[in-house]
Amino acid sequence: MVSTFQSYLQLGLYHIADLAAYDHILFLVALCAIYQLREWKRVVLLATAFTIGHSLTLALAVLGIIPVNTAWIEFLIPVTIMGTALYNVVVHKQERQLPTFGQRMRLNYVFALLFGLIHGMGFSNFLRSSLLPGQEDQLVQQLFAFNVGVELGQLLIVAVILLLSFLALNLLRIRQRSWNLFVSGGAFGIALIMALERVSAV
Repeated sequence: MVSTFQSYLQLGLYHIADLAAYDHILFLVALCAIYQLREWKRVVLLATAFTIGHSLTLALAVLGIIPVNTAWIEFLIPVTIMGTALYNVVVHKQERQLPTFGQRMRLNYVFALLFGLIHGMGFSNFLRSSLLPGQEDQLVQQLFAFNVGVELGQLLIVAVILLLSFLALNLLRIRQRSWNLFVSGGAFGIALIMALERVSAV
């Protein structure tokens, strides 16, 4: 028999990896566009910052501590993708030239944390609809298991993106800047269409 923890872990894993709800995947694609496989530690830190953000608002929203305007959140999620893609193209070149590791980390890690807050409220809409009645006493366990599932799915997606980047840069000999422009530009274009489709509901 599948335990409650296993059920919600699988729920989180399947939700983040669901191609039908690809906006979160697209955000991770944009987030990873400027990194190579050898920089995987930095990407893990980025994913951790994103996780901290979405875990916080997911818990607060599901517990009813903060209100969630679904229409606004669904609109803001593609906006976070567009912001990340713009950062990749416009800001990252200058950020790479900063002298210390601490300085290089600042903007993109702060953005990952802040954008995670928005995505967490998006996750809460799905999780609240999936909570089973009569199991309120297990809410903390359900929240924790769902977050673990999301994180595992997130790391799996990041690994695939970095592997594709490695193949593009090393086998196809695509330049890093060209790869960044291609991936970030594609993510921005798709996110723009999503934002325009959702803005009428705000």
